[in-house]
Amino acid sequence: MIIRLLTPLALIALASPALAAPPVFAHCGGCGTGGSSHGVHKHSPKKAKLGAQAPDFTLTDLSGKKHDLSNYKGKTVVLEWFNPKCPFVVAAHEKGGVLQTMAKDYAKQGIVWLAVNSGAPGRQGHGKKLNSKAAAKWKMSHPILVDESGDVGKAYGAKTTPHMFVVDGAGKLVYKGAPDNAPYGNPGGALKPYLANALADVSAGKRVRKASTQAWGCSVKYNR
Repeated sequence: MIIRLLTPLALIALASPALAAPPVFAHCGGCGTGGSSHGVHKHSPKKAKLGAQAPDFTLTDLSGKKHDLSNYKGKTVVLEWFNPKCPFVVAAHEKGGVLQTMAKDYAKQGIVWLAVNSGAPGRQGHGKKLNSKAAAKWKMSHPILVDESGDVGKAYGAKTTPHMFVVDGAGKLVYKGAPDNAPYGNPGGALKPYLANALADVSAGKRVRKASTQAWGCSVKYNR
């Protein structure tokens, strides 16, 4: 008879099947924190890449409604990284700002606009009350999605607020960068409406002429 000695690790594994066979997908840390219903309920582990399928996700908005990116397939989707306390975001949404009416204007063309707040609890711009107040003040009719864990923001490589991304009807990421070349409304020369140009190209069935630009704004307030 051959007696095979088990290592301490193997003995632990036998005592705890969960340790012996770890799940393929790690727990999603954004599925609500501290009893909150906000956060990531589903997200793709892959990273966003221009010309490739955009990472799928499910996030809840301020009212608790879930939004699946995949449910908008067939439509152009704009993702706007959002922080209501960032001065760049404030300037963009106040009177005369590049984002003041842009979402409403493009909604008339059937384009979906989703703001995403990846700020962690306790950091600048986080919180339902603060975001709801900003949405009311700026008359934002599009939803603000809560990404407390930062998983979705990091998957897309969102660096600033506002950082803009465009997903076409086929679900591919076709633009990432700034809304224009005018932080605080000052282009420092000729105005270049990067986002508007990208949306025009997508609507015309053309390849986006400038698919990547330098984003400006405040840093996204991810968890430290």
